[in-house]
Amino acid sequence: MKTQSALLLVILFALIVAVFAVINVDPVKVNYVFGQSEWPLILVIIVSVLMGGLISGLLSLFRTIGLKRQNNVLIHQIEKLKEELHDLKAERRGNTPADQVKRIAPDGQ
Repeated sequence: MKTQSALLLVILFALIVAVFAVINVDPVKVNYVFGQSEWPLILVIIVSVLMGGLISGLLSLFRTIGLKRQNNVLIHQIEKLKEELHDLKAERRGNTPADQVKRIAPDGQ
């Protein structure tokens, strides 16, 4: 449902931008650092929207990569802590007679 809602919002936004761009077809002067030229306003609008989408997509990609890296570090820490816990339980079982060991919670092993 979340994906469908996002898709509908994207389609609606694209439709609004397209209608707005088609209405504004007059030529406009675009100033660059090294010069200027005249472009139809429809191209300026479409290029601006595409550049905004590209920039936000790249920022989202970098954030996702960072979160995946953080997730991998945390998974590694969890595995290390599980091994440490397993070793401590084994050590405790080795030092304590079997009838005195009290299980607090099942660990699935």
